[in-house]
Amino acid sequence: MARKRIVAGIDIGTNKTATVITSIDEDGNLSVMGVAKAQSKGIRKGQIVDIEEATTAVVESLEAAERMAGYQVNSAFISVGGTHIASQNSHGVVAVAEPQKEITEQDVIRVIEAAKAVSLASARRIIHVLPRFFTVDSQEGIKDPVGMSGIRLEVNTHLVTGGVTSLKNLEKCVSQVGIDPLGFVFSGLASAESVLTETEKELGVVLLDIGAGTTDIAIYVEGALSYSSVLPVGARNVTNDLAIGLRISLESAEQIKKFLSRERRKVTHPDEKNEKQEKKAKTDNNDDEIDVSSLHLPEDVRSVSQKTLSDGIIKPRLNELFLLVANEIKKSGFGGMVPSGVVITGGGANTVGVRDAARRSIALPFRIGAPFGIKGVTDEVVSPAFATSVGLAKYGMKIEVEPAGFSLIKLPSFVPSIPLKGTAGRLIDLVKSFLP
Repeated sequence: MARKRIVAGIDIGTNKTATVITSIDEDGNLSVMGVAKAQSKGIRKGQIVDIEEATTAVVESLEAAERMAGYQVNSAFISVGGTHIASQNSHGVVAVAEPQKEITEQDVIRVIEAAKAVSLASARRIIHVLPRFFTVDSQEGIKDPVGMSGIRLEVNTHLVTGGVTSLKNLEKCVSQVGIDPLGFVFSGLASAESVLTETEKELGVVLLDIGAGTTDIAIYVEGALSYSSVLPVGARNVTNDLAIGLRISLESAEQIKKFLSRERRKVTHPDEKNEKQEKKAKTDNNDDEIDVSSLHLPEDVRSVSQKTLSDGIIKPRLNELFLLVANEIKKSGFGGMVPSGVVITGGGANTVGVRDAARRSIALPFRIGAPFGIKGVTDEVVSPAFATSVGLAKYGMKIEVEPAGFSLIKLPSFVPSIPLKGTAGRLIDLVKSFLP
């Protein structure tokens, strides 16, 4: 009987560091064995600014997840975020090696290598090479050309690049914990793996991952990632504005923001009748004061004005965020090719007023996305805040990595995008035959 494969993902974010340990059975089902999060330190706008503090948060999160799973993790997929992330689309062309026969995996590898040959600054490194579609002898829109007949093979790819310095700092951080990074994954791509359906990707959809310090944008067209970017604005900006407006600490402002979000969910999740009664009661009392004494804030704040917080502080900041998102969608050139609308995820998706702000600023349908299609300990991870960490595990499902020591970092970054069959599969079998 084949043993289960263990895949772990570590999401190192601005506000929290989350670790998810999963197992994959022989039927391909993903089951969560352990999950934990820790308060991030030494991270600003998704990038490490203090390696020692960042390492401490990773250790705390990892050890708690290992205790829950009863399994020691030696390798994991690591999320990459921050404003150093950039992307571009490129084109590659090659002649098929044996025109009289079928196109092979080697031809696909060669054409993707050709697409990688772009001019990049020495301070940048390619993280992902994601094929959008192939063209065989002028026939466009081909998803997998292997086995087809043709003379000229072309590919349109989406390249995601990152800053070398940021990636090295990230690698050093996880290496100090004793973790071998199997691969660095753009956090927007990871989140898309866990919250988007295949139908949404095929029709065209915009993924919006609102973190604490940054907002990741990933636009899918015809099933492939076609545009990605990172905005230097996140839910932490709302917290900062609350702290300044109420003259309280950032910790107290964060507690009030979460309290408001919980209260809003209590009102909106029951039935419509209760919501109308709630609004009517507030109108009758002509009192919008919210009691926050249960939070026991050190500033001794006992009540706050909901109108002041929602309309005066939170609303303007969220409007600014979604206006930037709308401009980014327009800039991508794919705004008219995303009928599935916008899927909002990440910890910032729980912020009070997000739905109203999205409705006002973006002329597209939208929904709040949370991880799905998982089993096991799912009570905590079925939340927008764990979209990236669960997505890392789902991303790892698609990649064949041998526990004997294969590291994805040493393999081409386009490996997840093409099937490991034929020549590549035989190569792995050959290496395995020499292993004890």
